[in-house]
Amino acid sequence: MRLIGLAVVLTLSLFAAPRAAEAQPAAKVWRIGYLTPAEIPRAPLIEALRELGYVEGQTLRLEVRSAENDLGRLPQLAVALVHGKVDVIVAVSPPAIRAASQATRATPIVMAFWGGEGLIESGIVASFARPGANVTGVYMLAAELDAKRLELLLEAMPNAKRVAVLNPGLGWGAFTEVRRVAQAAKIQLHMTNVPSSTGYEPAFEAMAKEQVDALLVPSFPRFYREHQRIIEMTARRRIAAMYEWGEIARAGGLMAYGPVFAELNRRVASYVDKILRGTKPADLPIEQPTKFELVINLKTANALGLTIPQTLLLRADEVIQ
Repeated sequence: MRLIGLAVVLTLSLFAAPRAAEAQPAAKVWRIGYLTPAEIPRAPLIEALRELGYVEGQTLRLEVRSAENDLGRLPQLAVALVHGKVDVIVAVSPPAIRAASQATRATPIVMAFWGGEGLIESGIVASFARPGANVTGVYMLAAELDAKRLELLLEAMPNAKRVAVLNPGLGWGAFTEVRRVAQAAKIQLHMTNVPSSTGYEPAFEAMAKEQVDALLVPSFPRFYREHQRIIEMTARRRIAAMYEWGEIARAGGLMAYGPVFAELNRRVASYVDKILRGTKPADLPIEQPTKFELVINLKTANALGLTIPQTLLLRADEVIQ
């Protein structure tokens, strides 16, 4: 009788197992809004989220909204994300962060990356230690980093007298720190406007007329997205250029100095993860990058006929031969 009873139990369990499996709730799909002034690679962020267990198409859906270089569109795109009830908004660059913070005080916002001034003064956050509202994330001192890039560029080219700066316009910044370095080094700055993707040809023609010795490409999402085009034009015009991300020097740019892009995305992903697990943005201190890299491409330097000082090469994190 005991054997018969056991057989009955096993038979019932076989029928019950599929039904129990069918009754399991589907895994929640988190919806992450991604607000940016221009298309930039999202793969590093997606990979960083995957490392934390979020798989795009399974437990994660990225709702991308790009202004396609028209910053005036950012407010309406931010509102659309809020109305779409995303769980978190990842906002790339100061214009996107401002637009997102104006659109909502309820939906959590992760900065990636605030690179301008006025984060506290504008009321977006109360302080770095305790943001106090719905905005937190990664803060980059873009103005100071652009100034540091100019210093490194002048160290690589000690005889430079005229340096062009690509200026996206659109009220992006006053380049106060860059101007301070230029004044101290007694060099001329040529602010060269590139208000859209079609502005590179006239910009480089202007540089040729001014006979600039070098070019500083400042922090700006579109310049990152279009870096291959800038690299090609600097090569054609034989202009030495300094960039923001190490990836650009690896792609053929002369020099780059800035935070490690993959590491920054890991930090942003970490904020998203903590918020999705229930932590309030107001309780997450704003971070600044701690890992920077100087990448020098000697192949490009040789093509330009430029000799990089040994003192600078020794300080580089990576030298591409």
